[in-house]
Amino acid sequence: MSTLPPNHHGDLMKSSQVNMATTTTTTTTTTTTKAKAASKAQASAAANPKQKTQMHRRSRTGCYTCRLRRKKCDEGSPMCTACKHLGLVCEYKRPMWWSNNDARRKHKDDIKMIIKRKKLSEKSTHSIQTSVNSPPGLSHSLPTSATFSDPFDRTRSQSIDSQFAFNFNSPQSDFSSFSAPQMHPDFLFAPYSPYEIDVKTERQMFINDIPTLRESTTATFSTYQTPPPPGTVLPQFPLEGEWTEQVYTERRESLAEETLNVNFFDFAQGPSVSSRQVAIELDEGDQRLFDHFISSVLPTIFPILESNQHGSISSDLILPALESNKGYLHCCLSIAAQHYKAAMGLEGEEIDGDIMRHRYATISALCEALARDEDHQQILEAALGLIFFQCGVGRFDDTLPDIPWHQHFQAAISLVQKLDLPRIVSDPNEPLTQAPFNMTLTAWIDILGATMLGRAPAFAHTYREKHLSPTNPSLGLRELMGCEDRVMYLISEIACLEALKKDGMDDITLCQHVHVLGDQIGLTEMGDESVPVLPFNANGTLSPKQLSKNITAAFRLAARIYLCSLVPGFHPSQASCVGLVEKLTSVLATIPSGTAGFDRSLSWVYLVGGSVSVPGSSFRAFFEDRVAQLVDLANFGSFGKVTCLLREIWLQSEVISRASSPGSNNEEVQQQQPPAYIHWRDVMQMKGWDYLLI
Repeated sequence: MSTLPPNHHGDLMKSSQVNMATTTTTTTTTTTTKAKAASKAQASAAANPKQKTQMHRRSRTGCYTCRLRRKKCDEGSPMCTACKHLGLVCEYKRPMWWSNNDARRKHKDDIKMIIKRKKLSEKSTHSIQTSVNSPPGLSHSLPTSATFSDPFDRTRSQSIDSQFAFNFNSPQSDFSSFSAPQMHPDFLFAPYSPYEIDVKTERQMFINDIPTLRESTTATFSTYQTPPPPGTVLPQFPLEGEWTEQVYTERRESLAEETLNVNFFDFAQGPSVSSRQVAIELDEGDQRLFDHFISSVLPTIFPILESNQHGSISSDLILPALESNKGYLHCCLSIAAQHYKAAMGLEGEEIDGDIMRHRYATISALCEALARDEDHQQILEAALGLIFFQCGVGRFDDTLPDIPWHQHFQAAISLVQKLDLPRIVSDPNEPLTQAPFNMTLTAWIDILGATMLGRAPAFAHTYREKHLSPTNPSLGLRELMGCEDRVMYLISEIACLEALKKDGMDDITLCQHVHVLGDQIGLTEMGDESVPVLPFNANGTLSPKQLSKNITAAFRLAARIYLCSLVPGFHPSQASCVGLVEKLTSVLATIPSGTAGFDRSLSWVYLVGGSVSVPGSSFRAFFEDRVAQLVDLANFGSFGKVTCLLREIWLQSEVISRASSPGSNNEEVQQQQPPAYIHWRDVMQMKGWDYLLI
């Protein structure tokens, strides 16, 4: 590991004082110049009325969306009339995309598409209004980007609301013939109304150590869900009066099926509340990173949990931790800088300096807290953040110095033991009302991380006890990552078996254990023999329960492949392995894909299945299609590393296959020889990669 640069605090303070003095002088000079220019402009305007009108039209205080469109802005608050009419994000604060030409061009193209869809929507709505009477009372109760207040939109670089235009203020009736984008009934009768969380940030200017200007801004993190994108197929509704009752009935059935529990996890941050105000003092550069983390990183961290418990991970874990835990705050700012660098394709000392500065501050805060032997929950949160957040950001070719994830995890293991979490979650005499979130996240990293290293999980005994427990078997893994806890416990057992194999277990005993674990995997299928289907309810909304079934089926098949790979003489070309890979491909097809899908939560599954897929397998074509649907997101985090690793495995297998049969052009000879097999862990070692792919 490279040595991190020391923190020259004294030099930085002197430099900041000099820079501040220079900035103050420059500001005074600039203000004087502007005053002279303004007086000249007023004199000229008095002599020429037309010129006065021209200057008024060129006001620079309008919103940035109107500036981008080169339209006059009426500067309405909180939204100007043009943005309100088109359903656009009205941003008066300079957004991130404004300083990047490519991002600005893309944003402008998006706005053009929104305007085009808006016009098509109005035409379709007008034709329907003149032909059929509408059901009363529905269309005027729908929240839109114009009627739903979201002041946080001004502080984030891009908003999901700005991707599509919706016209919800017009009455609708014949839903089967309505071609414009529609609102899902789930947004009408949601079990929990949208709420907002205030994030307050402050900064203060010091000149020669004397406090002067103090600024305070408040951003709002809104849990309002945007409607589905245009083109989503919605169910047909009857025109009779009972159509509203049918929607209510379907929603009640959906709620009964999902059995949501927003208080499932104990986040160790106090009781859950519907609104929090988080005050954090940041300078201008860190404020930019903080805004990027809130708008672009936070919504993608725990997608499965968010689909089950909307908003809880933000309001109950991350935002309070950002306020009270300095190490966690620096960790998130470092992650935000990594994500911003990768998303914007930036290179240079400035962005790398932001990453390393906050990374160094995080590690320093952890070391200081460990030395004091206090605040164990906060240290554990920051340590797990350093490990897990890396799985969602950054690129595989990032060369900045960092500590390997498993070294951070050693500190996390020590903290988990100090907090006595294994005993708390497995004690039959103390049934849990809430699962400790930090222990659940630790288990996810521990189990799949053990498979990356080829050794037993640190808390394998705890998982074994939970698996055998008749009263309290759940650890919350299903709610957090989508896979049933029992399947994850069995993956832990398979990792233990692989460690025993490495230690010299004989083949007969090994095969016996493989047979027993195979039967145990089969037991997890009992009561759920149905074929996986697309995880959507009758009313078109996402079904978290069916999504969990599909994800569990994918992990179960990957676990079988992992188990079979331990059998002596295993080869991917064997019929049993080929069949498992084909089944896995069909199950993965039932999991939503694309930028709003869940492929990035299945990195380990894609790794295990793809590493044993043979040339010509449908899995390879399917995987490349999923990568294409993710667009730029396919390059980030664990999924981007899995993509790079699988392609390298397939390339190395082809090279070895050619080398093993030099000069052989006989197709019959090539067909008799099975394709070369190289383990994915060997490829990682050969390339010097040390990834956590979960």
